[in-house]
Amino acid sequence: MELLPTIWFIAIAVLWTGYLFLEGFDLGVGMLMKLFARDNTERRVLLNTIGPVWDGNEVWLLTAGGATFAAFPLWYASLFSALYLPLLVVLLALIFRAVAFEYRGKVDTDSWRNRWDWAIALGSFFAAFGVGAALALTTTGLPLNANGDREGGPMAWFSGYALLGGVAVVGFSLLHALAFLALKTDGEVRHRARQWFVRLLPVLLLPIAAWALAIQFMDGKPWTWAAVVLAVGAALTAWLLARKGSEGRAFLALGAFLVLGTTAIFGAVFPVVLPSTLDSAFDLTISNASSSDYTLGLMSIVAAFGLPLVIAYQAWTYWVFRRRVSAAHIPEAHSFLPAVAAKAFTTKG
Repeated sequence: MELLPTIWFIAIAVLWTGYLFLEGFDLGVGMLMKLFARDNTERRVLLNTIGPVWDGNEVWLLTAGGATFAAFPLWYASLFSALYLPLLVVLLALIFRAVAFEYRGKVDTDSWRNRWDWAIALGSFFAAFGVGAALALTTTGLPLNANGDREGGPMAWFSGYALLGGVAVVGFSLLHALAFLALKTDGEVRHRARQWFVRLLPVLLLPIAAWALAIQFMDGKPWTWAAVVLAVGAALTAWLLARKGSEGRAFLALGAFLVLGTTAIFGAVFPVVLPSTLDSAFDLTISNASSSDYTLGLMSIVAAFGLPLVIAYQAWTYWVFRRRVSAAHIPEAHSFLPAVAAKAFTTKG
């Protein structure tokens, strides 16, 4: 097996796992703006838990896509062209979500905030669903011909596996957000988040468990089956720790579940990076879809310096904003004049 393509397959799997771990909880918090928060104060608490970190978390998505483009250009070309429509929806969802974060507090009226709250919730949902569908199809296959081109119309990508993957990532994001809120908030929000986490864990993890098991029955290896068993143990551990009120350890245990689950999924399909549902002879693998060894070697040198810096920066960010947030920290909402209008009013007066 070729060394550098294997290393970069593992690196891309790690990047997607990092994205799901970091962006998972803030997408979940976005969805919980309408599902969990009871009033404007609670919604502001939710926003303040992810406010310092959400845009940094999205860097992992860009890095995963960029690494795929550079290391496996045929994988990137086939996947992104076949999934042009759903990935366009993901892009628009992320844009509306980002705009909503900035605009929500600009006008002090309930109707204004409600519109942007829906933008955050729906943007988070469609982003999570689209990413989940894309990852599921990466592991289960698309109708690709011998040239790596999609056969069929613009909806040829849609299948039961796409739906399963989308629901799986949405469910995990919601649960991950509840674990994060129990860890990062205090007061009523903290206690209710922990209660919801304990009650909903079996339901919200069922789709991602079904995805992992489907992959194992198709392509599983003994060691990936072992990873699935360990993932189940990690989920049970998270549930027990949450019941006991150990929010930090429950959050880490859920993270271990994600790492073990993605390891089992990506490990089972290796060395295939994108299966063809038309003919296995058309599968894209780490051998026929990768860049040259020179390109991969140069990328490895850059990543060896760049990746630790990114991780160190994000770790520092989370450390700086490690304190819990509660309703007592949220000031009263108030209206204000824009800077230009305020200056004009002062000059006139």
